[in-house]
Order: sequence, then structure tokens, then C-alpha cells
Amino acid sequence: MMNNLFSIFDPSTNLFNLPFNWISTFIGMLFIPLSFWFFPNRHYLLWNFISNKLHNEFKTLLGPNGINGSTLIFISLFFFILFNNFLGLFPYIFTSTSHLNMSLSLSLTLWLSFMIYGWLNNTQHMFIHMIPQGTPTILMPFMVLIETISNIIRPGTLAVRLTANMIAGHLLLTLLSNTGINMPNYLLIILISIQILLLILESAVAIIQSYVISILSTLYSSEVN
Repeated sequence: MMNNLFSIFDPSTNLFNLPFNWISTFIGMLFIPLSFWFFPNRHYLLWNFISNKLHNEFKTLLGPNGINGSTLIFISLFFFILFNNFLGLFPYIFTSTSHLNMSLSLSLTLWLSFMIYGWLNNTQHMFIHMIPQGTPTILMPFMVLIETISNIIRPGTLAVRLTANMIAGHLLLTLLSNTGINMPNYLLIILISIQILLLILESAVAIIQSYVISILSTLYSSEVN
């Protein structure tokens, strides 16, 4: 039962036992309609509207010291995670963001780049950031230790947050679908209605999680400036 349940997250296929399912990470481009590449059209205007809203919000979070063009990284991260989260809601499409291989690679790469840039260019600011203003002298060593630990676990918390949310919804949908095999018709209609509601909820979770990851990454970036 458990092997079958978690098999939806299996990254390997039966063809020479190769992980071809990871190709789903790159097929999001195929879902972009052809009319998107022609201007003007509704798809391009919608994409441009969302990008501008995200740019303004990320620019505010980065503050006046933010490097011009740095918001493009976080906008791209938002759309990349959003595409992969939504693709996982389609039948027989592998959800790459439900694996730590993908989410931890993204978060760890961003976090390392922020830390290397901060310690090389703003070393004094990074040391000051470890001790909040007004901290008593006797508590300073403990505050440095606590801040260091909280800083180190940031990529792990980002990755686990995304992975856990993706796994939870998919498991719930799979469990409900497995219970509908021997159900009578009147209960089956109720079950389908519940699954439709859960699918709408998972669509909202896909958007929220991509937004949360992007916002937190922007906040971590703003701390090194």
C-alpha cells in the first residue's frame, strides 16, 4: 500500500531504469500558447502585468541598495516554481518540486550566492546583523550562535516548506482516489466533488508556495546589502 502510494513521487521510469521523469521540469515551455509570442495579445499582457507587479514588490523589499536587474532572478524563480507546481496537478506528469533534489538545489544555490556576496563585499554589515541592536553584552555570544544557526537552516526550511506542501496535497488526492474503487455511485459523486475542491485548493497552494519562496529569497537577499 505505502509503496504504491508513494510511487507517484518516484523519479525513475521503467525504461532502462533512467530518471526520464525529470524532463517534466522543462516541458512547461510547451504549455505556453503560440499567441504569447505575438504582440499585442492577452497572454503577453497578463504575463507582463504579473511580472511588473512582482518587480515592484521585490524592488520595495530589496530597498534602495538593491542592484538593478536583481528582481529578474526572483521573478524567474517565481515562474519556474509556479510552472512545475501546476504541471504536477496534471495526470501522469512528474512533480519535480515535490523532491528535495530540486527544491534544495534551488534554495541552497541562492543562499550560498547571497552569503558569498555578503561576506566578501559587506563583511562588517554581516557581523553587525548577527547581533540585534540593544542586545546586552552578556547575551551577545548566544545571539551570535542563534543567528548563525537560523541563517544556516534557511535553505533547508525553504526546500522543506515547498516539498512538504507539494507532497501533502498529492498524497491526499491519491488517498481519496484509491478509496473510490468500491464506493457506490451516490458516494462517488460526493468524492469527485471533494476532489475537485481539493484540486482548486492545490492550485491555490501552487501559486502561494511559489510566491512565498520568491518573497523569502528576496528578503534573504536584502539582508546582505
